[in-house]
Amino acid sequence: MSSNNARLCPNCRRLVSRDAPSCPHCGLSRPGASWKGQVGAFSQLEPERLIRLLIGINVLMYILSLVLSPQGVHTGMMNPFRLLSPDNRVLLQLGASGTVPINALGHWWSLISANYLHGSLLHIIFNMMALHQLGPLVIREYGLARMTLIYTAGGVGGYLVSYLVGIPFTLGASAAICALIGAILYYGKSRGGAYGGELFSQVGGWAIGIGLFGLLVPGINNWAHGGGILGGALLGYLLGYRERGRESFTQQVLAAGCALLTAAILLWAVGGYLFA
Repeated sequence: MSSNNARLCPNCRRLVSRDAPSCPHCGLSRPGASWKGQVGAFSQLEPERLIRLLIGINVLMYILSLVLSPQGVHTGMMNPFRLLSPDNRVLLQLGASGTVPINALGHWWSLISANYLHGSLLHIIFNMMALHQLGPLVIREYGLARMTLIYTAGGVGGYLVSYLVGIPFTLGASAAICALIGAILYYGKSRGGAYGGELFSQVGGWAIGIGLFGLLVPGINNWAHGGGILGGALLGYLLGYRERGRESFTQQVLAAGCALLTAAILLWAVGGYLFA
């Protein structure tokens, strides 16, 4: 096998012939297909790049929501939690979730888009700080593709629970972030030992703090938080973590699909608002 005809299998990351009908090491069919190489490249991104990308999208959507609602931005003079709050009508069109957007407008796609919208400056600052701390930890223990699945599907699960219990209007990255918390809690409990126990205790403190904050501060969507934590733990169990096995090519494909679907939904929401 010449070096020009060799490539890494997208599934097992071992050298195979570009023309091989299947990988001799893991059995993946047509490992040399170009689209499979692109999917494999997505899972090999640097963890810092994915976290920066997620934070950048959240910040961009927040700034856009402010720009589109100059008359509706709250100064927060009486309530710091309302500092620089976009107009709810703009947030509704950009993809806030809940029974009103879903039942009245049919915005089922808001189960994804709501994870990238925020209601105030403090709201996005707190969430992005949490994502910056928790995201790399989940990538380290689960891998980039599985982290993408947990973040996306866990966020959807959190807002689905919120919808089912009748929350009318909700948004924020905290549902997806709570899914990361749930996945780490599952990992720590499942792995055990000193390291697993320490992780479980530390992240368990995050979960308790979020719960207490939600009870003390009005307007917090505790249902989305709880649904995100449970969804993240379930996804951690179903997907597995690195010490139990390498990320599969199927997981990489699903993660790439989540990324493309999220991008399409956000572009649809922004385009629909700008060109309506």
